[in-house]
Amino acid sequence: MNNQNLYKIAAANLEGIGPVKLAHLLSKTGSLEVLFSISNNELMHLSGFTFNQIQNMNRKNALTIAEAELLKNEKKGIKTLFFLDENYPRRLKQCIDAPILLYYKGAIEFNPSKIISIVGTRNMSSYGQNILDQFIQEIKDEDMVVVSGLAYGVDIHTHLLCLKHDIKTIGVLGHGLDRIYPSQHKKVANQMLEDGCLLSEFKMDTKPDRENFPRRNRIVAGISDATIVIESQIKGGSMITANLANDYNRDVFTFPGDVDRMYSKGCNHLIAEQKAHLIQDAAGFLKLMNWQKIVKKPLQSRLTFDLSMDEQNIYNVLLAEDLQHIDLISLKSGFKLSALSFLLMGMELNGVIKAFPGNRYSLN
Repeated sequence: MNNQNLYKIAAANLEGIGPVKLAHLLSKTGSLEVLFSISNNELMHLSGFTFNQIQNMNRKNALTIAEAELLKNEKKGIKTLFFLDENYPRRLKQCIDAPILLYYKGAIEFNPSKIISIVGTRNMSSYGQNILDQFIQEIKDEDMVVVSGLAYGVDIHTHLLCLKHDIKTIGVLGHGLDRIYPSQHKKVANQMLEDGCLLSEFKMDTKPDRENFPRRNRIVAGISDATIVIESQIKGGSMITANLANDYNRDVFTFPGDVDRMYSKGCNHLIAEQKAHLIQDAAGFLKLMNWQKIVKKPLQSRLTFDLSMDEQNIYNVLLAEDLQHIDLISLKSGFKLSALSFLLMGMELNGVIKAFPGNRYSLN
């Protein structure tokens, strides 16, 4: 039995402990193994938590649950992603409510250069289907990963089109990976495992209960650079995902529709409330994301600027990987967002960098 995986699963089952508190505990104990092996008194003195808080974590019970879960995972070929693992989705990690642990089946890179989510109604019209067909056709050579939720309508059609055009695709589920819901999509789900994956924060034996799907939606929104709404009513899962993406400071895009069409009302509302960019095709989307295929200038042709030490730090971050989200620049440079925003504004005014929608920046 893999002890590290055991401790990671156990950490996700600690009562009342989220990513922030767990990171604090690990900074004091130095490792998951120590966290689960020392006494309550020792952990109290190391962590600064009260004795009651430590008792309520129920570390022994968390380990018992983890032992059973690990055995089941190994039998089913289910792997885990711990929030401190290098291959944990970095975009999702930037979200305050990111799960401590994710379960997945398949083989895919969770931190590609471009990753989008496509969501929409379960009752897709011919209008929505034509939009989606055209959009997927137009992005097939753009080397991006596409995320959806394996539900009826827009979700399953998205996955099918990705398989048809050899686009890597991730299905985020609202239940354990020991089942597929709806069961009619099991064949598609199995095909996705060949060059994609199924992902969930829910352990095995978790049923597809109604309350799980809004939690699923936050992963769909948080794991991606942008969310695209194909068709949606004014209320529903797609609108929840779009609002979550906005909360996470991610770009949202949608296609306008007839004002009298039920499944265009949500899309038109997002546009009217300036919660989504209006697009008509993939070309418009790629332009707004600054993802058009362009020939980069050689580094030596870049202008030389008189930069402060702090600005040089930011410049070097962008030089290593152009067009980055402000959260990622903050992580790499070590600046808090408030200070970083001020520095970025100055660099933009001086022509050193360019700003793009969704708080993304690149060198000029």
